[in-house]
Amino acid sequence: MSIWVTLEMTVRDGAYADLHTFLEEKLPAVRGFAGALSVSILFNEETNKLLILEEWKSQKHHQAYIAAIKENGVMEQLVSFMTSPPEVQYFERIMI
Repeated sequence: MSIWVTLEMTVRDGAYADLHTFLEEKLPAVRGFAGALSVSILFNEETNKLLILEEWKSQKHHQAYIAAIKENGVMEQLVSFMTSPPEVQYFERIMI
C-alpha cells in the first residue's frame, strides 16, 4: 500500500517565477528518488498557496527523501521561496 503526502506552503510575493524554475530543475530528482511514485504541483495564484501532492511507497521512503534534501540543502532552497516551512501531512488512501 502506498501513502500520500501533502506539503502546503505560501509562496512569497514575487517569488513564483524563480520557484517555477527551481521546481523544473529539482522535480526529476524527486521523481527518481527510491520509493517515489508520483509528484504533482498545484498553485493558487489568488492566494499564493502551493500544494505539492506526492505518492510514496511508504512514509519511511518519504522521510528518507526529506532527510536527504535537508542534508544537501534543497529543502533550505525551497523554503527560501516561501513565507514559512511547508506543512507536511501523511494520508492513506481509503477505498470506499
